[in-house]
Amino acid sequence: MTAVEIKKDIHWVGAVDWNVRDFHGYSTERGTTYNAYLIKDEKVALVDTVKHDFKSDLLHNIHQVMEPSKIDYIIVNHVELDHSGSLPEMIELIQPEKIFCTANGKRAMISHFHREDWPFEVVKTGDEISLGNRTVRFIETKMLHWPDSMFSYLLEDKILFSSDAFGQHLASSQRFDDQLPMDELITNAGKYFANILLVFSPLVQKLLAQVGEMDLGIEMIAPDHGPIWRGQPGKIIEAYDRWSGQETKNKALVVYDTMWKSTEKMAKSVCTGLEREGVEVRLMSARLCHRSDIMAEMLDAKAIIVGSATLNNNIMPRLADILTYVKGLRPKGRIGASFGSYGWSGEAVKQLNGFLDEMGIEVVGDGVRIKNVPEHEGYQKCVELGAAVGRAVRGSEQLTAEEA
Repeated sequence: MTAVEIKKDIHWVGAVDWNVRDFHGYSTERGTTYNAYLIKDEKVALVDTVKHDFKSDLLHNIHQVMEPSKIDYIIVNHVELDHSGSLPEMIELIQPEKIFCTANGKRAMISHFHREDWPFEVVKTGDEISLGNRTVRFIETKMLHWPDSMFSYLLEDKILFSSDAFGQHLASSQRFDDQLPMDELITNAGKYFANILLVFSPLVQKLLAQVGEMDLGIEMIAPDHGPIWRGQPGKIIEAYDRWSGQETKNKALVVYDTMWKSTEKMAKSVCTGLEREGVEVRLMSARLCHRSDIMAEMLDAKAIIVGSATLNNNIMPRLADILTYVKGLRPKGRIGASFGSYGWSGEAVKQLNGFLDEMGIEVVGDGVRIKNVPEHEGYQKCVELGAAVGRAVRGSEQLTAEEA
C-alpha cells in the first residue's frame, strides 16, 4: 500500500491486513485495516499506530511523506494492541516530545509496555493543542470501547479521528467511503457495531448527544478500521444513532442446532408461522453460521427464536456458545421463544427459556418439545409458535409506530 493524502498535509499511513479471519471471536472474512494518520504542520503529529506485525508497513508509508524522526507528537486514541502493538518501537525510533492520551490511556500503556519514562501528556475532554496552523481538540470516549478511548478532532479541517468508533473490518485498496458501495459499508459497519459496541449502546447515545451539542461541523470521520467517511459522514452517524437506540424492525431470527434433523424440521415450521404473520425471517444454523454473523443479523431483528436438540441433558454446544456470546452483548427490547426435539428427558427447551429470560428477552409461550421425530401435529405446534411470536412482533411494531 501507499500513503494517501486525505486532506492537504494530512495522510493515511496505516496498514491493510488482507488475511486476518478472526478478531477475538468475530469473523473477519473481509480482512481489516489498521489506520494511522500523519498530520504535517509546524509540529508533526502521528495519530495512532498499527498492530505489531505491520510496523514495517507503517514505517514505509511514513517514509513516503517524511522522515519518521521529524515527528514531534504521537496521539494515542486507543491502547488496544491492534493500534498500539508497534508503539514501543515507534517511540524508540521517533523519540517524540510528547505522547497525548487520557489518564486511563497512560495507565493502560504502562500496564501493557511497562515504560513509565515515556513523555506522557494526559488530556481530557475539551483540552486542545496547537500544531501551528492546526488545532487538535480531545474528547474522552470512556468505555467506547475501552476505558482509555478518546476522539481527536482537527478543528480547522473538521476531521474527527474516531478510534474504533464508526469503523468496520474491511480490507480494501480504496481508502474512502465514496469509492465503495454504501450498502456494503453500512452492512459491514453494522456487523462491527453489533459485535463490539452494542453492549455500550447507552454510552454511544450519550456520546452522540455530546458531540451534537459541540456543533463540530464534522466533514470527515477517520476511524482506526476500514474506510474514511468523507462522502457522507452523516450516514454513519445516523446509523449509530439508530443502532445504539436498539431500533428493530419486523424481523425474526430462527437459530438452531440439530442432531438428526428433527429440530431442523421444527425450525422450518416455526419459520412458516412467522411468514404467515408477515414477518421477515432469517433461518440460521448454529453449525453453518458464525456467531458474529448471527449477532449482525440480530442488530435489527425484533425476535430471536432458538431451537436445540437435547444432548447429555443440555443444549447443543454450538448453540450454547452463541447464546453466551449474544448474552454478553446485551441486546434490549427483544421477543423470543424456544423449541427442540429430544430422545429421553428433553431439558433443552427449559434451558433455552432460561437463557432468554436471563438476557431480558420477553419469552412467548413455554416452547415446543417433541420426542424424536415430529409428525403433522408437532409441525403444527411449531407453526403456531412462530405465528404467536409473529403477532407479538407486529404488535410491538404497531406500538412503536403509535408512540412515534
